[in-house]
Amino acid sequence: MVQASVGFQCPECAGARSTKVVSGSAAFGNRGDPVATKVLIGINVAAWVLMVVVGGSVSGASGEVFVRGATWGPAVASGEWYRLLTGGFLHDGPLHLAMNMFLLWLLGQALEPALGRAQFVALYFVSLLGGALGVMLLDPAVPTLGASGAVFGLMGALTVLQMRAGQNPWQSGIATLIALNLVITFMIPNVSIGGHLGGLLAGAGAAFGLSVAARRRGDGTPRVAVSARLVLLAIVAGGLVVLAVAAVSRNNFLIVPG
Repeated sequence: MVQASVGFQCPECAGARSTKVVSGSAAFGNRGDPVATKVLIGINVAAWVLMVVVGGSVSGASGEVFVRGATWGPAVASGEWYRLLTGGFLHDGPLHLAMNMFLLWLLGQALEPALGRAQFVALYFVSLLGGALGVMLLDPAVPTLGASGAVFGLMGALTVLQMRAGQNPWQSGIATLIALNLVITFMIPNVSIGGHLGGLLAGAGAAFGLSVAARRRGDGTPRVAVSARLVLLAIVAGGLVVLAVAAVSRNNFLIVPG
């Protein structure tokens, strides 16, 4: 089993939630209270509780929910595509869950007000599915779980949006946070390299696309409406699923999914 955990938090990153993420963020659909972030955290916590209650253990990933829900190549190849999504909401113990939810809370406070709830949620799922694609490409035979693909995607998105707004992500601390977590990703065993890199690239790419689409024309209106941006993100998410299934389907697994 691979823990796709984010294991480091730099003190400077706490300031990221108060930084000006995007100049003129009204182009994205600005809202104040990070309700979607709270809902996503609640879903992750509820999924872990369910995993423990249904034959699992508090100290680690086990039980029916883990067996049926973890992101696992052989099962995805056999048609259980939903695992590309559900594995991103399961965690290997309370510490794994707490680390990811702490970062989700900090990043959500910065990104959700800048992007608006709908675009923030869409970005989250694109990042999550990008992490799942990374797992299917690099380590599909090992059951993987954790929200860190999505969290890495949010870190990448915040970095891109700050750079697009002419801000220095090293000064805000987000670039340092990414660098430290990448070191952990490659240095510590049982951490999902594919999940982290896939999520990071997907989130950064989606944020770049959003920032370009949200630029205002001469009359002050966004070049691409919010509804159109959401459709584009949905198409990207669907494309990531197709790529992940195609990638894993080429493997001749010797394991029979349980």
